[in-house]
Amino acid sequence: MNLQVSRAVCIEQHGGPEQLKQVAVQVGDPGPGEVRIRHKAVGLNFIDVYQRSGLYPMSMPVQLGMEAAGVVEAVGAGVTHLAVDNRVAYASQPPGSYCDFRVMPAKNVCRLPDDISFETGAAMMLKGLTAQYLLKRTQPQGGLNPGDFVLFHAAAGGVGLIACQWARAMGLQLIGTAGSDAKCALAKDNGAAYAINYSSEDFLARVKDITGGKGVKVVYDSVGKDTWDKSLDCLSPFGLMASFGNASGPVAPFAPGILGAKGSLYVTRQTLFTHMATRESTQAMADELFAVVASGQVKIHVAQHYRLEDVQQAHRDLEARKTTGCTVLTL
Repeated sequence: MNLQVSRAVCIEQHGGPEQLKQVAVQVGDPGPGEVRIRHKAVGLNFIDVYQRSGLYPMSMPVQLGMEAAGVVEAVGAGVTHLAVDNRVAYASQPPGSYCDFRVMPAKNVCRLPDDISFETGAAMMLKGLTAQYLLKRTQPQGGLNPGDFVLFHAAAGGVGLIACQWARAMGLQLIGTAGSDAKCALAKDNGAAYAINYSSEDFLARVKDITGGKGVKVVYDSVGKDTWDKSLDCLSPFGLMASFGNASGPVAPFAPGILGAKGSLYVTRQTLFTHMATRESTQAMADELFAVVASGQVKIHVAQHYRLEDVQQAHRDLEARKTTGCTVLTL
């Protein structure tokens, strides 16, 4: 076997950013169904924080990172959709993208169009595919139609800025929330019809005002504990509460009976990798993402860059809500 040494970022126990350690790992040849990829850029996501902190428990030690872009160096038996020297990008299990190169399952790796840079590819896959499954696959009763109101929390984040633009392209009236006036302005610049600064405004009162008291058809919520209760009250009857993250902490247990009292509401907890369970579904989602980016309707904002060796600071800034748009680690 051809063994090479790669830098990688691992944790040996759950905890704060100080647990992130750069180590040297040996990387061999890909086995059946696998590829070896040399990374050009690596994406940073809140799921990395959840895995590091223990909110999503992991078996130790673990190499972190869920998305990247680079070049295929070697292809294992049975892999037919990729070839050596292909430009590729991915969001994929298992974690491990915080490194120079790795061997990984080929199922969720997609060819990266030539007109999309490695940096953009690394920044867009997990967040862009998340926006895709939310707006296109996680819809309320009757679907989403032009003119419909939707509420999207953390609208100035990586997923949020993509969702703002994509919702505008779909003709939706997206109401975004963010934690500062500057972030609200950013959300509006990227297609949000309305933006609410939740640190200085009551977002429930504003949503009711904006919608003439009717509420929204769906709430997309990656914040969790801090926004949950009021978000339910933002929904119109038969509305959908779509949870996809826990940035402020997990939602407390609640009695299902309140959903009836609040308007026969629906609640769902979505995860990206359920939608990406097959090679075919992954490619279909990626094709739609690549097309909307290539069309110019959605632009990927890479607002922060950190070197791989500065990953601890990158995590600190992400958790402190100091970032907007997408963040990449450079190699």
